[in-house]
Amino acid sequence: MYMFAARFLLVLLLVRSCWSDCYMHNPRGSNNRLNERSANRNNGNRVFDSQNNNRGGYNVGDPGSAATANQGDLKQYNMKYFQSGSAGTSEIEVEWTNQHGCGGNEDNDPHKLNCNMVLQYMCQDQNDSFSTTGDLPKNYLRNGANTNTNTFTARNANTQETLAQATNRANNAVQTDRVVHESFQHYDTCYHRERNYNLFTADQNLKKGRYGYSSAIYTRQNPQGNRRGYECPEERDYYPYWHPTPWVDIAVLTDNMTHCDSLYRNNSQNVNVRYQCYENFTDTATVQMRYYSRWNNQAACVRNGGAWLYTRTVQEVLTLDSTQCGNQNTSGNLFWDSVFERDAPVCYVAAPNVDCQAADWSRVNHLGNGRDGQPIKYKWTLPHFPSDKEKRCVLRIRYNISTDDYSPYETTSAHNRNPALGRRSPVEQNPNINIGSRTNQALRLAINTAQFGRTFQDRSHVFRLVPRTRLGQTNSDSINIKNLNVRGKRGNIVQTFPSVEYDFVPTRMTIDSTDYVHVQWTGSNSHNNGNPAGDGQAGDAGEGTRGTDRHNMVEIASADVNYPLPYESAGMFKNASVYWASFGDRANINAKDLSVAMATSGYFQCFSGCSKAANNATLALDNLLNNAPASFEGAVLSFPTSSARDIVYHYICSRNNNFTNRSQKGQIKVRRSS
Repeated sequence: MYMFAARFLLVLLLVRSCWSDCYMHNPRGSNNRLNERSANRNNGNRVFDSQNNNRGGYNVGDPGSAATANQGDLKQYNMKYFQSGSAGTSEIEVEWTNQHGCGGNEDNDPHKLNCNMVLQYMCQDQNDSFSTTGDLPKNYLRNGANTNTNTFTARNANTQETLAQATNRANNAVQTDRVVHESFQHYDTCYHRERNYNLFTADQNLKKGRYGYSSAIYTRQNPQGNRRGYECPEERDYYPYWHPTPWVDIAVLTDNMTHCDSLYRNNSQNVNVRYQCYENFTDTATVQMRYYSRWNNQAACVRNGGAWLYTRTVQEVLTLDSTQCGNQNTSGNLFWDSVFERDAPVCYVAAPNVDCQAADWSRVNHLGNGRDGQPIKYKWTLPHFPSDKEKRCVLRIRYNISTDDYSPYETTSAHNRNPALGRRSPVEQNPNINIGSRTNQALRLAINTAQFGRTFQDRSHVFRLVPRTRLGQTNSDSINIKNLNVRGKRGNIVQTFPSVEYDFVPTRMTIDSTDYVHVQWTGSNSHNNGNPAGDGQAGDAGEGTRGTDRHNMVEIASADVNYPLPYESAGMFKNASVYWASFGDRANINAKDLSVAMATSGYFQCFSGCSKAANNATLALDNLLNNAPASFEGAVLSFPTSSARDIVYHYICSRNNNFTNRSQKGQIKVRRSS
């Protein structure tokens, strides 16, 4: 165990973190926003340390035509994606922009920097039994009803805490109307555990905490130990991290593919257990393990009476006995073992190893597309959960850049500034550099050693992963699903920046005739983009009621026209087959019903014959969709064809597609039948 920790320390030194502006556009990245009507977010410390511009990010979705996000999670819209099946896949296109560039390679296409992108997720079981926000469990993943940071109360210094006191401290701190990603216990563990003293901190003076030592809440990038939600700063700043975390690795996108095995795949928490020190509460009749400890290594832990125990990262735990676990292990990813070292063995689903790929090339000082003119993206194959349980999840992206101003793989705490030893850091705060003039004139460099190497990230709002059985078909487990969504928020390009204007995601989708497409979108009714607007422009240019996002899908003849086709001339929804719909029984949905639902964002759910019919004289749709829902769970469609050539369908959003101002058009290409 100890040798592994020492070996892993070398790895973390190699992957020294330094991060820069990064905004996720699909799924919608929050950048710590909830439902602000201002261009600036209210609270950059709300749940995680993004270090992005205050203007970035998207509000959580509203389910209807009114702004209800401030009423809590039960009145918010969670995007719902169907999980992958045991045979079929479900794929979502994750899109983002990163400011300082990435991509290329060291051999024949060097960039101005070193970089990688790290994508992770966390999930827990969805529970639909809650009637009010106040019913939510303390550590239930949620967006919250306000923009306040959840509270934290530290243990009294120099006193031993009882189990009851530790439990009460957590229960009294966590507010159910505030956002939760990581748990209170995750941050409390970080708050108590000594930081890794082998890390390079340059000339930064990291504080000591209330217990007389410097804990993992203090890092080179966060020397004062400022708190953002329940995120652990040391875990945030370094990847792969060496203690247990609640995150599951998805992918690392790098400019140096030689690192894939040595740094990432071989050290991902998905395939290697993580250790931390546990001590015991001493006030209980039976031994109760205390989840936090000062000691960050095996030797110190054991020397001080602790137990150095592992935790395994798993996709989920199943309620199967050992025989059932073995019998159902047809895919080879079920294992019978302990998830936590002291617990009894269980049947768990192993998380796949991290996917390591070459990073898309992007330009420095430019929040834009890649070389091919398309958004920077990663196609994430959503996990399969054999339990058939719905999950609520959060997606996280971090963007790592570094330079070669000092050796990125050999610089450790031995190179930190130490005046007593006459040692200077290889990089110093705003140094004056003598240029050799006769007057010894110096030039000052703009170097902040807390940011010379810097961690920026973004996270999604809570979304749900829905089991395939909800599709209700005999072949539901085996079909391949592509997700078609919408990105952006209300405003022109200057008002939305560094977020983006509306568009479909992907804008150009290519599928086989046997694939299925889940069309779905979400929007907010509070994207007013008002003051304070920080260093950008306030305003919410667009159509319809101010502050509102609306979307629909109507067919056009080709990408360079802006008038929708009349139903009689259209073919997209006539040729589509409805596999599942959020607005009715698929067997009773005809082409005209589907066209009406897609054109009205679900305001009408059929053309005739249902309670929300388009020919119902008592229902009146505003022609700018003002009274239509901001979010639409949509439908799963297929586009079967026996054609000998590819079939291409084009479509627009009638409200947002405003020629010379903004374009919201999309395309689906159905590859010809083999």
